[in-house]
Amino acid sequence: MNSHLFPHIGKVIASTGSRHFPRMLHDLILTQLAVDATHISQLQVSAEGHTRRKISPVYTDSVATLDDTQPAAQLHLTRRKDDVRYVLSVYRSHHSDSFSPQERSMLQDFSTLLLPMVEKHIAAIQPCRQEGDVIAPQNHGIETLRRRIEERLVQSGLTLSNRELEVCVGLLAGRTAPELAQQLALKVNTIESYLKRASIKLGISGRHSLLRWMYATEDTTGL
Repeated sequence: MNSHLFPHIGKVIASTGSRHFPRMLHDLILTQLAVDATHISQLQVSAEGHTRRKISPVYTDSVATLDDTQPAAQLHLTRRKDDVRYVLSVYRSHHSDSFSPQERSMLQDFSTLLLPMVEKHIAAIQPCRQEGDVIAPQNHGIETLRRRIEERLVQSGLTLSNRELEVCVGLLAGRTAPELAQQLALKVNTIESYLKRASIKLGISGRHSLLRWMYATEDTTGL
């Protein structure tokens, strides 16, 4: 993963469960691929793998609407978990601007990070929608991120100290080491020390491997 993507990924994670998530996800995709619209959706499927006609619950959200009468070039990526299918779709305004094989391959690889974030966002926002479309608080994404790390720690039989966990959560949420140092009233080299200790315990090379570690047990397939 390119290091310049890390702040963008952190912003997407931090927006989990908020109305800002689709835009943040769209902006992240734009760092790698020119698209005019992004659409995410949740579909309930039958045991045989066919989408049911009556879908409940369903979540769908878009960034931008394509008004062009010509068919748009489009690419769909999907991830299935139990009887739910999560779909990430990207579009271009003109059919002539089709996605090249290289672009398809790149987005397919990128989807191993994107689709788990889509799933976590939908899971976080649905209880709020069922209670009258209440907007989740801004720190909801941080708490979702923290819970995910804790889940993976249990799955892996590993433990982190409270400080190591706080540093990992903060860095994944897009904060820099100086920002975390100020927030936690620590020195920057202390933040780096906590990250190093956490990386050794998790068996990763640093913060740029942390996101992949979080979703290491998940798999993704393309349509």
